[in-house]
Amino acid sequence: MADYSYRAVTKDGGVAEGVIEASDERTAIERLRNSGLIPLNVTAPKEGGLRRSFALRSAKGEILTFTTELSALLGAGLPLDRSLNIIAEVSEPGEMKDIVHAVLRSIREGSSFSDALQKHPKVFSRLYVNMVRAGEAGGILDVVLEKLNEFLESSQELKDHVTSAMFYPCILAVVGTVVIIFILTFVLPRFSSIFADMGGKMPFSTQMILWVSEMFRTFWWVMIAAVFAGGLVFKKYTDSAEGGLKWDRIKLKLMRDVIVKLEAARFCRTLGTLLKSGVPLLQALNNSTEIVGNRAIALRLREIHKGAKEGRGFAEPLAAANVFPPLAISMIRVGEETGQLDTMLIKVAVTYEKSLREAIKRFMNLLGPVIIIIMAVIIGFIVVSVFMAMFSIFDLPV
Repeated sequence: MADYSYRAVTKDGGVAEGVIEASDERTAIERLRNSGLIPLNVTAPKEGGLRRSFALRSAKGEILTFTTELSALLGAGLPLDRSLNIIAEVSEPGEMKDIVHAVLRSIREGSSFSDALQKHPKVFSRLYVNMVRAGEAGGILDVVLEKLNEFLESSQELKDHVTSAMFYPCILAVVGTVVIIFILTFVLPRFSSIFADMGGKMPFSTQMILWVSEMFRTFWWVMIAAVFAGGLVFKKYTDSAEGGLKWDRIKLKLMRDVIVKLEAARFCRTLGTLLKSGVPLLQALNNSTEIVGNRAIALRLREIHKGAKEGRGFAEPLAAANVFPPLAISMIRVGEETGQLDTMLIKVAVTYEKSLREAIKRFMNLLGPVIIIIMAVIIGFIVVSVFMAMFSIFDLPV
């Protein structure tokens, strides 16, 4: 048994907070519902409380919290305007609270929920708005929000996994760079003065290292400006249609396994969620293609829309695009033939999300040693060059 902190809505619309003892989170939710409460948030404070609270302060975390709470309130039978009013009252002061008030005001003025959300494109994506619109049209808004909540949770979990996997290589790269800069700017100048006083000809490698050190100490501001300007030029180039496409093709060649699995999982989960929510196939294909990050893959996926529009179905144009692995194509073809395309797409996403974690783990296990080797070679070259110069001192005439 563990203690779970909760925030719930009472029958009269008030907000109750407290702690409940249960064996797991699902049991805690059931106990709250049996007691007449509508649970908004149930968490275990002892397990990653700091990390969870930090995540909820981010923009995507706030959207996830908003979707979870609204899904719970609508599922309990509360009307939309009252549910939004409760969420606005319990939300912490900030941008999200203001947005909820604005959405509620638009609805009371006669706008639909999806149209009210569409007025805030920086917060609610086209995918989010289209799923809500499909739920409104089918009268299943609470069900759609529940599926949308599952989609946001899985997407956030995958993103957190990638971010945490990148943490160690980034730390190695930063620490290695700082060490190299320290050696070039503080250590080598001391040896430079010693070698100059002793006279004699230094080895070429030592001369080169000392020249780099001198350039770095004298023109450090030029180097920083050059790096900054180069970054801006590179960003501008990759933001353009042609440059971005070329860069994405390069990334696809370098990390094909990771990128293909990432985009396959993202595309299939989005498409499957949209189809389950009642969004038409052609519209769902458009929305799913928009969330694909690699433009080289997205370009090929747009051909699928044309094939589906011509009546060739979905699996055949997808196979012709030659983007996703054969296993994904086979599973999607089975789903299309059995009339369970939406369910099979979710299964494909789950399969490749699991495979992606393994691929990222292998890539990071390789990237860490590669960074260490590169830094070791650079530092080793500097150290060897210094020692060669020191040994050359003994060859000088006394």
